[in-house]
Amino acid sequence: MPRASLREINRIALPAIVAGIAEPLISLGDLAIVGRVPEHPTEVLAAVGLAGSFLSALVWILAQFKAAISSSVSRHLGAERLEDADTLVPQTLWLSFGLSVVVFLATFPAAREIFRLYNARGLTLDYAVDYFRIRALGFPFTLLTFSIFGVLRGLQDTWHAMLVSILGGLLNIALDLLLVFGAGPIPPLGMEGAAWASVAAQGAMTLAALWLLFRKTPFSLRLRLPLHPELGRIAHMSANLVVRTAALNFALYLANRTAATYGEAHIAAHTIAFNVWIFSAFFIDGYANAGIAIAGRQLGAGDWEGLGRLGHDLVRYSLVIAFIAAGLMAVAYPVAGRLFSSDPVVLGLFGGVFWMVLLIQPLNALAFAYDGVFKGLGRAVLLRNVLLFATFAGFVAAIFLGDALDLGLYGVWGAFFVWMGERGVTLELLYRRFLRHRTG
Repeated sequence: MPRASLREINRIALPAIVAGIAEPLISLGDLAIVGRVPEHPTEVLAAVGLAGSFLSALVWILAQFKAAISSSVSRHLGAERLEDADTLVPQTLWLSFGLSVVVFLATFPAAREIFRLYNARGLTLDYAVDYFRIRALGFPFTLLTFSIFGVLRGLQDTWHAMLVSILGGLLNIALDLLLVFGAGPIPPLGMEGAAWASVAAQGAMTLAALWLLFRKTPFSLRLRLPLHPELGRIAHMSANLVVRTAALNFALYLANRTAATYGEAHIAAHTIAFNVWIFSAFFIDGYANAGIAIAGRQLGAGDWEGLGRLGHDLVRYSLVIAFIAAGLMAVAYPVAGRLFSSDPVVLGLFGGVFWMVLLIQPLNALAFAYDGVFKGLGRAVLLRNVLLFATFAGFVAAIFLGDALDLGLYGVWGAFFVWMGERGVTLELLYRRFLRHRTG
């Protein structure tokens, strides 16, 4: 079987890039608009950043079902046994949705205590709690949407997920403008309007994703017993990826908490930098999505030669995207911060660390490309161990050192640089070892 061509990879990766930025696009839309509310804009910006970061953490943790179901469906597709997944898909979707409801019910009443752990206080704490308790209503539906996207990706279809993501992003921005500032009979709702806009956009995306599941795939939501024998494997893979993602989000929590200790302006500036980084990361991550889909299919078909070339191809393509993203951000350097805040202190702090966001892009490309291949291969334990190593032997040590040296946000973003570097280099070495063992 020939290697996956650039055209085939791009057919999956390019739509996945757009589909993957739905959640960060919603967060960026909220930040750009709520940062211009007339009352307490810096506190509002900091609060939306903290709440959005925590919600993203929850989404990333439970969205690992998306990678697991995508890997499974693509392997069944490659082995030409797609009908064997007929009961597996609805069982996985309902399991993912049920767990997200449990997490929602656990975090909703504990919101104030959660954001106190981020060192939020005063108005920032109050605003973060209010924003979270509205926007979290859409959390279970976001997880269901992402899981359906995983099914589509396993079928080598990222085009339709892209269309749903565009719908959600555009709807969110339109509702942001309408509900935050008001129009006609609709009063201005400020920050709460941005939260409701996000919930409405997430609900619309879920309805569209369900329509795609019923019309564009051979699967449904109908639960049937007995439990599929591969459900345990998906649960095991998801559990390891959950541990991995929990460690990832511990690093993000520690970064937010450290930035918050320096004051409101610092957490606001860090929030802008972090959301720009996340947005650019999801562009690069499109090729990781292609890696999950194609590697799983090649594994199912026993195509070791094609699989051997896939990782290196994905790294090259991801690096191209990373350098393009860094170049575009460099051009936007003088005006990027002003899209989100007019506070000169916040803008000064953001401008001081924005160059570090640019330099991390190639490291993102290396780490994300190999993440995708190993997820497609179902190597969740390996990915878990690499992330734990990079977090506790790299990020945590670096951020505490930066704080001890009083480096401020430079220390926080220096820790991100160490973290992504360790992840990328370690996965590169492990992939080379994997190829040597497979090819003799």
